[in-house]
Amino acid sequence: MLLEPRTPWPARIDEPLRRVPRLDGGDAVVTFIGHATFLIQTAAGNILTDPIYSQRAGPLNVLGPRRVRQPAVPFDDLPTISTVLLSHNHYDHCDRRTLGLLAKRFDPLVVTPLGNGALVRSAGIRRVEELDWWQDAKTSALPIALTPAQHFSARSPLDRNRALWGGFTLVAGGARIFFAGDTAYAGFFRAVRQRLGPIDLALLPIGAYEPRWFMQIVHMNPAEAAQAHLDLEASESVGMHFGTFQMTTEGIDEPLLALEDARRAKNIPPSRFRTLQFGESMQLG
Repeated sequence: MLLEPRTPWPARIDEPLRRVPRLDGGDAVVTFIGHATFLIQTAAGNILTDPIYSQRAGPLNVLGPRRVRQPAVPFDDLPTISTVLLSHNHYDHCDRRTLGLLAKRFDPLVVTPLGNGALVRSAGIRRVEELDWWQDAKTSALPIALTPAQHFSARSPLDRNRALWGGFTLVAGGARIFFAGDTAYAGFFRAVRQRLGPIDLALLPIGAYEPRWFMQIVHMNPAEAAQAHLDLEASESVGMHFGTFQMTTEGIDEPLLALEDARRAKNIPPSRFRTLQFGESMQLG
């Protein structure tokens, strides 16, 4: 893969910073901060998914891809965070520096797949609940379940697949939200719908997918994400995992263009599967 030609990305894209809206009686307000980081505000507490505020997705914030877009909601502007959903241990999803900042400011509960507890606690987090696929959290303020994903885990060459990975469903008021984490396309999306019920909003990765010969077993492309949307029978889906860190070879805007093509090919209205602008919010209920 290192020999594959890479489409150059801009060194930096400045997006306007956004203030988080109030919940105002809805089931949830979902705000796209960047990459796979969403703020999900609910009456039972506020949730962050795979939070990363560091400038690089790599060891010690020195190695790894550099951030092209800054987090659309500054860390100091976050509301009180009660729960963090951590899908797996890759550096662009599990950032120890950000977890440490969250621990000092909010002391949140972190819900994560099996085998990630020691890493999370090493960042200063006191409350961790590890789950296997299809298990329900017992210590969270709202219903949360861990769902399967087709991916892998590693922080170094010596710990590959020593910890589990997955996605999550959570129920906020009358709305069920599915956060896919990092995943390739597989048949489990139908199982999520069948076992856990109707999905009101699915947060699905659409980036970091080229070259396909290398990435297809771990990351969906937009066409596969569109099929996942159909498998889930989701009322709405929102794309993520694009436009923040150049992890792979495709251009920065290619996921958005490919998603448009996939919607047309599968007759999905734009209102049913779209992307949010960085810092944009949407309300459920």
